[in-house]
Amino acid sequence: MATKVNRVDLAADHSAREAWRLFGIMSEFVEATERLEALRPSVSIFGSARLAATDPYYALAETIARKLSDAGFSVISGGGPGVMEAANRGAYEGKSAAVGLNIELPREQQSNGFQNVSLYFKHFFARKYMFVKFACAYVVMPGGFGTLDELTEALALIQTRKAPRMPIILVGAPFWAGLIDWMRTQMAAARLIEEADIGLMQIIDDPDRIVEEIFRFYETRGFAPSSSDRESLLCL
Repeated sequence: MATKVNRVDLAADHSAREAWRLFGIMSEFVEATERLEALRPSVSIFGSARLAATDPYYALAETIARKLSDAGFSVISGGGPGVMEAANRGAYEGKSAAVGLNIELPREQQSNGFQNVSLYFKHFFARKYMFVKFACAYVVMPGGFGTLDELTEALALIQTRKAPRMPIILVGAPFWAGLIDWMRTQMAAARLIEEADIGLMQIIDDPDRIVEEIFRFYETRGFAPSSSDRESLLCL
């Protein structure tokens, strides 16, 4: 009898903790939405946390972010070191906001000091949703599994029309060319994706051209999300 009672107590305790966890997740969504809504248009920049400040891609990310910031785009990064720091640093020195979506991790993730707006997340999926919801473009620098995860998630959401089409710009032709070739010769050749899906991405290494391409993409449609875009984002 005592064992049965203990199991009931444990189940009730687990249910209560899960309920509080849901409230914590909801609070992350509410706070981030309230703080980021006014910062449109925004561009999300992704890349490795492991690149040193002496790496050429760090300098390139900083330059791209500075040009985007001066052009009127808030720049969103993961808030950590490496490319994330470079992106925040460039935007911080520019005219628009540098936004850091920081995540609690056992290693690698230490917040950088170049953030006008800092948000902190315990849950990866809440943080990743904000990258998609508030970005009008993705700029993807060389990176590891996390960078690939963010890139392929954006591609999947756009391919399945769960998110509106937006520019996805890969920076670093030597780094990305092999992946694009593999997608074409393996995935598209096997009809696992359409050839047109590869066209969702483009490789551009020139910072000025990156800014120009984002403006060109929105030239006729404007940066404000349409009502249908807003509805699709609610179904992520």
